[in-house]
Amino acid sequence: MNPADARLLKDGDLATREENLRRLLAQAEDGDTAAKEALRALVRDYPDYHRALYSRALNRADVFGDDTLRAPLLAALADTRYNCQAWAAMGCAELGFRDAVPGLVAMLDHSQEMAREQAVIALGELGDESVVPALTPLLGDPIAGMRERAAEALGMIGGDAALAALWDEFENRRYYRIGYIASALSTFTPDIIPRLCEAADSADADQRYWAAVALGSTGDDRAVPTLERLMAHDRGSTVFDGMVNVAAKKGLRTLRRIQAAIAARES
Repeated sequence: MNPADARLLKDGDLATREENLRRLLAQAEDGDTAAKEALRALVRDYPDYHRALYSRALNRADVFGDDTLRAPLLAALADTRYNCQAWAAMGCAELGFRDAVPGLVAMLDHSQEMAREQAVIALGELGDESVVPALTPLLGDPIAGMRERAAEALGMIGGDAALAALWDEFENRRYYRIGYIASALSTFTPDIIPRLCEAADSADADQRYWAAVALGSTGDDRAVPTLERLMAHDRGSTVFDGMVNVAAKKGLRTLRRIQAAIAARES
């Protein structure tokens, strides 16, 4: 790496360095090896650089990242003094560093919401089933966004334990609006469809409502008869005044949109 490239991110006022960073990212995206190395140096020697540059660079870790960043990113995950753990989590997830999992689990108790959120996202993307017990309690987190991220992560991880955690929340709702649970359950297609169709016969209108939402999100034709029946005959109302037949109608539209998008990609 040309020493001048490193100075672009160290010298001058912050606005100038940020502009230099944007230029290096653009060059790296075009394949410039010197720019990529300058960006890797920023991540490897992160205490020597401004946090704003570090965080912005790691938003684009896909452009320049490689295995030489494993050790510094793992170190940054635990570095509370530098205080960029959220972005270190992003980088570990983007580069597929599964040895970051213990550090990410430790971050689930972080005092900063953003750090917790990025740890959850990273754990979902890394897909390690061993973390399901650590993520499951977050389905009851008082912060709605954290509950949603946890459900998304469990859906991405998959497996019997993740499904059991999501289904328990579906059956024993702690919150009225659980669209995020319905969406996560839909990722377990096709095995989840019979269970959702059975839930659509529940005496609980709320459960029928969310079953309709989940069935629509599967994009699977096997969900159509149940959704059509609910749309035509179910006048049940939820605790938040949602109508089951309306959920089924929207679910059918969602199902068809998913199928159309898949067909477009395949063609």
